[in-house]
Order: sequence, then structure tokens, then C-alpha cells
Amino acid sequence: MSFPLGTPVIDTMISFPTPDSSQYDFIRRQLKDSSKSFEFPAEYMFRSVPHDLPTDDPVSVTLHEMDRFNIEKGLVGCRGGAARLALRKFPDRFVASTSIGNPSDVMGSVRGLVEDYETYGVRAADVFPAGTFPQVAIDDAKMYPIYAKCVELGIPIFVCAGVPGPRLPFAPQKVELIDQVMFDFPDLVLVTRHGCEPWTDLAVKLLLKWPNLYYSTSAFAPRYYPREIVEFANTRGADKVIYGGYFPMGLTLDRIMKDMQDVPFRDHVWSRFLHENARRVLRLDE
Repeated sequence: MSFPLGTPVIDTMISFPTPDSSQYDFIRRQLKDSSKSFEFPAEYMFRSVPHDLPTDDPVSVTLHEMDRFNIEKGLVGCRGGAARLALRKFPDRFVASTSIGNPSDVMGSVRGLVEDYETYGVRAADVFPAGTFPQVAIDDAKMYPIYAKCVELGIPIFVCAGVPGPRLPFAPQKVELIDQVMFDFPDLVLVTRHGCEPWTDLAVKLLLKWPNLYYSTSAFAPRYYPREIVEFANTRGADKVIYGGYFPMGLTLDRIMKDMQDVPFRDHVWSRFLHENARRVLRLDE
């Protein structure tokens, strides 16, 4: 079945246009080649990165795009003026998340997570292991207090896994590292971001193995969704694969939704992929 028009969508990775690219400075300070000058650190992988969006009212820009494509809710960060304005003015459209930027500051990260939970009601946390400075691997002991606090607060953590787009070492994001974390934290809900490539076969095995492990499609144009993930969703994994976009960081919603028409999901997968799985994982009905 082709993409069912009119089905509500929950986007687990969306944001707001910004007037400059300073939000990527945390990545640039680690780069050692010409990619330091890229406006978007992984733009060599993406065509038609949406650079020229208006930024005088960024919340309205994102809301307009969400309305065009029936995106009911978007998971956004809770820091920055646009995000905080969106969460305050449109709590029915935006769901708060918090980023773990420096896991090496273990107690600072835990305190920040609790503060954002109490202040903004965050429904998720996220971390980019290869992008932390210094890098902190998925299974590093420094992450364990953060995982424990996520369990205690009852929120999932979205974790980038696989070779990163920016030209950074991939070792902290090897998919095999997830296995030990899920063993040590059976109550932790962990959602992978950014593909798990080139270890998608292993990711599928782990998704089957661990009940609280999920996969999101963030940062991938749908035509490039890994074949193993599509087949998994169509068979035993309909409840495990979650839609995530990448607007406006690297993809337009026009591109995403146009490509979505050709994803060969079976009928029973679409509603779960587009909104039901995210609604359950983020506990949006509670």
C-alpha cells in the first residue's frame, strides 16, 4: 500500500529555521578537514539542504510545514528561544525533548535532565555519542546515570547509532554497544536515530531481542530507508519502527513526503509507523 494521505503524523525529529549555523559549533570544534567550513556539517551527504528559510518567525515556518503534511505533533528541543516559544504557545503541537550535550559532566547532565523534566515536562532525552566532546560511547559508564534517570522519570532516550554523517570517528556509535545497555537497563526505552548503518542487520537482531528497543528513521530520505528495516517493519517489527524527519536540518518535508509515496510498507504498518508507535513510546496519551 502506498502512503495513506490524511493519516496523522508524529515527527520525532523536527526543529526551527535559524539565521546562522552556530548550532553546529559543537561539531565543528572536533572536525579536522574542510568540512569545518560546511554550513551543515554533513551536507556532503544531502542535496537541497533547506538553507534559505525565513527566520523572522521560525515557529510559524515550522508550523506551516507541519500543517501542509498533516503532522499533528513534533518532538523538539526545549532550549533556544524558538523552541521555548513553540512549547509555550503551542503545547498541543510540540512535545519537549532535552539533549545530553556533555555526558562527561555526569552529575551536571543528570541535574539538567531533571531540571528540563520539571520545567518543560520533557517526554524524551537525546544524545549524539560521536558528537560529544570528548566523545562518550553508547555503553560508556558515564552514560549509565543518565540512563538510570531516564528510567526513573519514565522517558525514552533517542541515541544516534551507526556511522555519523559529520566526519567524526564512529567508534562511540557502534550498534553492538546497544546490547550491553539494554541488558543492564531492561526498563530503559531506547530509540536509535540516524540509521544504524552499516549494521542494520545487527540492529534488526537487537530490535527483535530487546522489547524496549526501537528504531527511528531520522535523517533519511524515505527512498534510502534501509531495506532490512522496511522488511522488518513489514514482518515482525511493525511496532518497533518510528517515523523521524530531519526538517529543517537536512531535508525538506516536501522531499520526505514525496519519497514516502514509494516506501513499500504493508497496510498494517503505516499508522503504527507514522504516529501510533511514537504516541506510545512518548506516552502522549498520559
